[in-house]
Amino acid sequence: MESPTPPRYSLVFIIHGDGSYLYHDTRGVAHRADQEALGGARRVAAMNPQAEVFVFHQRPRRRALLFFPRPDGRLYYYRQGRLLAEEPYWRGPGRSPLGPEAELYHRYRAGAQLRPVSIFLYFGHEIPEFGGLGYDASYSDRALTVNDLASGLKRIARDSAKIDLVVLSTCFNGTPHTVSALSPYARTIIASPGNLHLSYLDLRAFERLDDGLGDGDVPAFAARCAQRAFERLAEELQTGVTVSVYDVDRVREYVGSVDSAYNQALTALAGQGPGVREHGDCADNPAYALPGMSRGVDVFYRPPRFGRLKHKQGHSGWGCWIVPGQIVAH
Repeated sequence: MESPTPPRYSLVFIIHGDGSYLYHDTRGVAHRADQEALGGARRVAAMNPQAEVFVFHQRPRRRALLFFPRPDGRLYYYRQGRLLAEEPYWRGPGRSPLGPEAELYHRYRAGAQLRPVSIFLYFGHEIPEFGGLGYDASYSDRALTVNDLASGLKRIARDSAKIDLVVLSTCFNGTPHTVSALSPYARTIIASPGNLHLSYLDLRAFERLDDGLGDGDVPAFAARCAQRAFERLAEELQTGVTVSVYDVDRVREYVGSVDSAYNQALTALAGQGPGVREHGDCADNPAYALPGMSRGVDVFYRPPRFGRLKHKQGHSGWGCWIVPGQIVAH
């Protein structure tokens, strides 16, 4: 498909819907987070006439007439604010994570002469840093890990330059390991080191990209998006709120310096089997609390209204695992 006007922006949304995404707000109103994210993504696509937008909705396994499996993914492809294609697709079994999405992306993408600003957004549960089996509720043998996500980004980017902005609207993925895994394919990353539901990202900031990205300053745009999400969540939630923006090049030194300790923690946790696993601020753990650890990180933080951390007034912007036996400050 060739477009007479090359797109200025290229957005890819991956919305994971094969899980439990029902939650209730403070008024007791029920929400299905993946459906709300899908609606927000399609609204973004329709409101940006200078963009091409891929919206992939990963859905639960279903069967027609109880026996015949049905496609468990659906693509919505927009260009210049118009829906040009809506296509069901198969995610498995036996297919690599994000492989079907990458194939469809390269089938439909515009052959632009000028490189557009590229944005990748993932909405879902915490992406595991090890294990990953059962990430899909309807496929117990299907796995997804941070390394799988990195492989998916590589398939999408291919040999082109890095993706300008990667957004993880998930819990607990603002970690040194996650940022390190995605760093070969991303320039700027928005992620949370805390416990936030799938739809924490406020997509209204993306509805008029010409206003927010007209000057091409992606890091500044990312900071505004993160701040907007933070402000909304700080009003709605009693629990702690942390949203971070990582300049991949500037955080590279810190990520590399804690890589060995972090991998040891992952190995220890993987060997323990399923159980209660805790996350904490990397600054509260001597293994990761290094000078300059927040250099290159914009942190938006508010402590919880209750509990043992209600007096914690700052956050490094990095989340780390708490391994039994480690000394952790409070």
